[in-house]
Amino acid sequence: MAQDPARYRPKPYPPPEFPPRRLPAFARTPPAIFPPILGLMGLVTALRPGLDRWGLPQEAADLAAGLVLPLWAFALCSYTLKLTLRISVLQDDLKVMPSRAALAAGTMGGMVAAGHLGAFAPRLGVGLLAVMLVLHAALAILTVRTLLTLPPEARAVNPGWHMTFVGVIVAAPAAASFGLVDLARVLLFGTLPLAIGIWGASLLQLACRTPPAPLRPMLAIHLAPASLFAITADLLGLHLVASVFAWLVLVIALALFAALRWIAVSGFSALWSAFTFPLSAAATALMLHGGALGWAGQGLLVVVLVANPWIAWRVLKLWPGGQLAARTNAAEA
Repeated sequence: MAQDPARYRPKPYPPPEFPPRRLPAFARTPPAIFPPILGLMGLVTALRPGLDRWGLPQEAADLAAGLVLPLWAFALCSYTLKLTLRISVLQDDLKVMPSRAALAAGTMGGMVAAGHLGAFAPRLGVGLLAVMLVLHAALAILTVRTLLTLPPEARAVNPGWHMTFVGVIVAAPAAASFGLVDLARVLLFGTLPLAIGIWGASLLQLACRTPPAPLRPMLAIHLAPASLFAITADLLGLHLVASVFAWLVLVIALALFAALRWIAVSGFSALWSAFTFPLSAAATALMLHGGALGWAGQGLLVVVLVANPWIAWRVLKLWPGGQLAARTNAAEA
């Protein structure tokens, strides 16, 4: 029986472009730039109570804020320019699980920035906070819309859901500092059920199956909501609630440190940025609570002072050459 030679013919591939096609500037800005910057901003926040307890001047934290806020603004402008080239690229980035959490980190960074700006320009801080809350809500809606188009296995609950659906809790401490106590309460008690649901689903998943090694650093994100709940409750004078979540922060942090070798078994990657903001927030929460937990928070701050800048440097240095976009599968505008 004669065989069809077409079946064994090599598949045609398009010839390489010469000269190579040059992408417009910022056409492949990766969402992965936002988490390490959020971690640096969280470090600035943790520095304030840390410097106070160490008897050092707050000007060091102000200087750090003056360095990090322009970095966040530049990253936001870079991704905005990417959107101006093709607005639908946002939906393409939202199809990738780590990118969904990374985009949420961008607006969360704006909420932290609002709190830092509020110390010098309260009106500007309140305005930025309002804009970031609206953008984060819109991002959450687009994320839900994108998830509904994905296969069931891609819609499974993961730690990144905290960033998208609970991330507005980051605005609560800033809102409290601006005197918007009712808004801070709404954010606290509105996001609490969502966080509990994500924690419960994640615990069930861990009991049933082992997460892939490259994605395990995202488990650190579970620390962030508990930390923000403790911080917000402390600022609102809800001391019992703050105490409950401060101890929960300590339990989660100890569990993460105990499993650190297992979590980081696949080696360094851009997903290590998931360690940065949760650890900063945990240090802040423990220091604000005081007592023995306050000493633990100071020790954690020392770790964060080294880890966050190191991780941010290793991730962000890959951005200019396009390696970060390639390694994180960033969409091209």
